[in-house]
Amino acid sequence: MEFETSKKQLKIFFLVAFGVTYFMGLFMWYGSANHMDVSAFPNAQMMYPACGVILAYGLTKKNDLNMPRGFFRCVLLFTAVLMIVSILSILLPDELIMITATPVSLWSFLTQILVVIGSLVSLVFFIAAGSVKRKAYGLKWRNAKSSIFCILLFLGLYLLRTLLSYTISGQFEQMVLLVKNPMTWISLGTLPINFFLVFLAFFGEEYGWRYYLQPLFQKRFGVRNGVILLGVIWGLWHLPVDFFYYSPDAGLVAAVAQQITCITLGIFFAYAYGKTRNIWVPVILHFLNNNLIPIISGNYSPDVLQDQQLTWGMLPMALLINALFFGGFILSKHINCQFETDKYSSS
Repeated sequence: MEFETSKKQLKIFFLVAFGVTYFMGLFMWYGSANHMDVSAFPNAQMMYPACGVILAYGLTKKNDLNMPRGFFRCVLLFTAVLMIVSILSILLPDELIMITATPVSLWSFLTQILVVIGSLVSLVFFIAAGSVKRKAYGLKWRNAKSSIFCILLFLGLYLLRTLLSYTISGQFEQMVLLVKNPMTWISLGTLPINFFLVFLAFFGEEYGWRYYLQPLFQKRFGVRNGVILLGVIWGLWHLPVDFFYYSPDAGLVAAVAQQITCITLGIFFAYAYGKTRNIWVPVILHFLNNNLIPIISGNYSPDVLQDQQLTWGMLPMALLINALFFGGFILSKHINCQFETDKYSSS
């Protein structure tokens, strides 16, 4: 009976996480082909893995009194709204509005506002769920010391990787200018606040990948093989945004680059989750990874992720550097994420 339930949950998860992603990818393709603003789609897509888990549990554990239903329903509702906005963004005319003297797409601005509202409202329901329900579904913050250690370790490795990348590419002087720019430090200083304003999108991915799918893959394929395979799956899940958002002119290059990123970062995320048994750690790491990119690029805008100019020649160095800083954690005993989170007390 338990096996059949688990099998049904897995089917529901993949149907939502991949089925909805690729279905919405058709709309994204249409918008990209017609040079429309498709920035709402990636934000919606980040929510699908968590929705897959929530629906899988909701349809197979209908009588579970420990399920944080209010929080889960909020996640589903927020995702539905983002999906509607995404589709409307390619069906209705777009216009530019001025935000702090900067022209911004109306749909992009609306999406950002929705992410903030969704995160804040979800946070209220998350707190209201109570400790018991949060713990029952792997949502409780735990193991504070090791959690902070992993976050600081990631930041250190990320900055060292950035320094090496700038140095190898002959742009060390640009990095010095970046360090001297006050905007760099202002942007870094606002990251802790910004996390609570946008955390839901990053929870949307990590609750699906690290909390739900990672332990299942490790049980089925082995601890290390399970981590690598999840990285591949995670990369394939990004295909719509690779081809229609990140780099429409070099989608295949972006897809291969995505594999490098997802496999190597997936290794470190598995290490951090396995060491801390705290799903919020990979959520924070994912947030930092994405939100440090505009800062280290000197662009200071999330738009830097869109329409990237990528070439095949960039990939060998990207593979080498990412493997150097993150790949080695595949050898750690802590990458094993096969544990029952509710059996461990927080500290």
